[in-house]
Order: sequence, then structure tokens, then C-alpha cells
Amino acid sequence: MSSLRARLLLALLGLLAAAALLLGGLTYRNVRAQTEALFDYQLRQMALSLRDQGEVAPAQASALVDQQLDFVVQVWTSDGRAIYASRAHEALPQRAQLGFADVVVAGQVWRSFSVTLPSRVIQVSQPLAIRRQLAADAAWRAVWPLLLLAPFLAAAAWWLSALALRPLQRVAADVRRRDEQSLQPLPADGLPDEVAPLVAALNALLQRLGQSLDTQRAFVADAAHELRSPLTALKLQLQLLRRAGSEAERSAAAEALAAGIERAARLVEQLLALARSEPGAAAAPLQPLDLSELVREAVADTVPLALARGTQFELRADAPVRIDGDRAALGALVRNLADNAVRYAPPGARVEVLVAAPDGVPTLQVDDAGPGIPPAERERVFDRFYRRGQGDEPGTGLGLAIVRSVAQRHGADVELGDSPLGGLRVRLRFGGGGAAA
Repeated sequence: MSSLRARLLLALLGLLAAAALLLGGLTYRNVRAQTEALFDYQLRQMALSLRDQGEVAPAQASALVDQQLDFVVQVWTSDGRAIYASRAHEALPQRAQLGFADVVVAGQVWRSFSVTLPSRVIQVSQPLAIRRQLAADAAWRAVWPLLLLAPFLAAAAWWLSALALRPLQRVAADVRRRDEQSLQPLPADGLPDEVAPLVAALNALLQRLGQSLDTQRAFVADAAHELRSPLTALKLQLQLLRRAGSEAERSAAAEALAAGIERAARLVEQLLALARSEPGAAAAPLQPLDLSELVREAVADTVPLALARGTQFELRADAPVRIDGDRAALGALVRNLADNAVRYAPPGARVEVLVAAPDGVPTLQVDDAGPGIPPAERERVFDRFYRRGQGDEPGTGLGLAIVRSVAQRHGADVELGDSPLGGLRVRLRFGGGGAAA
């Protein structure tokens, strides 16, 4: 059964039925016991009321003969001779047992009370079946109001269950009225303590979803804006190629077009890398890998650019450093760091890449001899499409944004500082997730 309301209602009705049965049973039993105790009291009082009477008066005798009475009065002399019976009966107790007693006569059980006097014995008897029937009737009259009340109690349980679940139904109705654009928080006023945590969790989810959608909208808008310029440049370069009148002009235009296509391709590659590293994007599971080996493979892609610029590239990543990570994402991170270090350092400068695990904390460090980044701008450079107004090197403004996004996914901290080489030092510490082998 999946309905919470049905479960609650069945639980309430089951509890109500059990309570009614238990209460009815106890009431029935107690009323019967009290009624039979009252009948015993009547037997005793009737017998004692005749104790001081010498003879039974005719008027009293006629009253005791009343067929509507269930009691039978018998009197014996001290030698056992029956001298009086209130009414004839086919099977009456023929002897008296002092006090209360259950006497069986001809298969019928009598409840009797006997008292002895110097000259006679008085016994008052009553059929036990009649006593029990009267007691059962009295007990039933005490119980049946509970049965009449049961439907009203069931209706009250149904109403109470609906009332208790109304806040949850109100929240569900509010959620159903929402569309993909309605991410405002759900109202939390007046909610019971059991529903308030659910609404708080939903509001937190809506807030995160709103932030994610805002990030995606901003990403799409920024990407469209950034792609507009290279695409426009490609159109112009294509027109120049078509208008070229000489072989030299066509060669220059073709080289410019190829460079523009390369820049556009790099921008698209960076956009895809950033999209894959965004929170919530489908990503490969983290697997054990050697950070030193991964850095050596990723840096190899930057070697041709370093050779073309005459950059002295030093890589120190010999000892294995074990971490759990996404090989493709970490490869993009390393390539961005190495590419930035080579591009922004002067031709013939020095770039150092170090992989180590000081104090058991896997660390990746990249030093260059470029212009560096002033402390006031070190936080802004992680913004997407942010480019500092120095240098002639073209860029997308996405490299460090990709670095931070990938680092956050791997639980790593990114620190920017001054390098001993005169430029920028970028250090990633992977939160103690691995150690040197």
C-alpha cells in the first residue's frame, strides 16, 4: 500500500478497533461480575430478612409465590422437615448448604444462600442460568453504546488523518503548479515539524537548481559572445582570401585563416572541457591513477609549442604519486597549466613542472617566468572568459576556470603565488588523497 493516508487511516482504525474490543470485553466482564454480586447480595438480604420471623404471614407468602420472581424461598425445621416453599417447582434443592453455594438438581444449577436458626433453616435460591442471562443483558446494555459510537469514531479518524496530511497535500499541490521556470522557494510558514525538513530540503534543491540554471545560462551567453568574434574574423579572413589578387596575398590570407580556425577550434575545445567539468555534468567515475605518469603524458602535448618558442621546459615527475581521479579531466587541467605557462612566459624563458607528495599530500606545481598575476586579480582570473589586459598572446580566458572546476571535483585546492622564476606559481594540493609510492 503506497498511500500514506490509507496507512495512517488503517493504523488508526486498527488501534480504535483493538481499543474498543478490549474496553468492551472488560466492561462486559466487569458488569456481569458486578451484576452477579448484586444478585448474591439480594439472596443474602432476602434470607436474613426472614431470619427473625416466626411464621411466614399469608400476605408475605402470597408475595413470594409470584411467578415473576426468580427467587425460591424454602424453610426446613431443624430436623430436616420441609415446612415451606414459596412456589412449587419440579426440581428444588432438597437440602441446604450454609452460606452461598451452587447446587445441582436434575441437571439445573441453583445459586443459593442458607442461614440457620435454632428451630429452622432458611434458604433462598435462584437458577444460575437466569442469573447469568440477566447479568449478560445488563452487560450488553453497557457495551452496545460503544458499538454505536464506533462508526462516529471511524469518521473522526478519517477526518483527523485528512487534517494531519493537509500540509503535505498543500506542499504537493504547490509543487504541481510549478513549471521549469518557477524556482521560487516553497512557503514554509505554519508547517508541522515532520513536513518542515522536507520543504527545507526542497527549497535548498530549488536554490541549487536555480544557481545551476543561472550558471548554464551565463555560460551559454558568454560562449555565444566569445564565439561571435572568431567566427566574424573567419568570415573576414575568408573574404580576404577570395579577394587576394596575387599568390603572396592568397598565401598570407590562407595562413591567417588557418590561424583563425586554430583559435576557434581551441576555443570550442576549451568550452567543451569547461562544460564537462561543470558541477552536475555527467563525468567518468574517479579511478586510482599515477599523477606523475598522467602529468608526463599531458605535458608531452605542450612540448612542440615550447620548442617553437625556445622555452626551457623542466619536468620533475619521476616518483609515482597515487590519487583517485578522472584521467581525461586531470589531463585537461595539466595541459591548460602547461600551455598557459609556455604562452605567457617570454620566448626562451624557463618553465618548471613538479609532481611530489610532501607530508603524504599529492601536489602539482607549475612555475613560469611570465608577467605573473597581481594579488588583487588572483581571484578574478578564475572567472570564465576573464583575460588580463597584458601581453599579445591570444587566449580564451577559460584555462584557469577549467583548472578550478576540475580541482574542485577532485577535492583539490588551487593556490596562486609568486614564482622564484619571476612569474606565476600555480600549486594544486589534492587533500591527502594519495601518497608517494
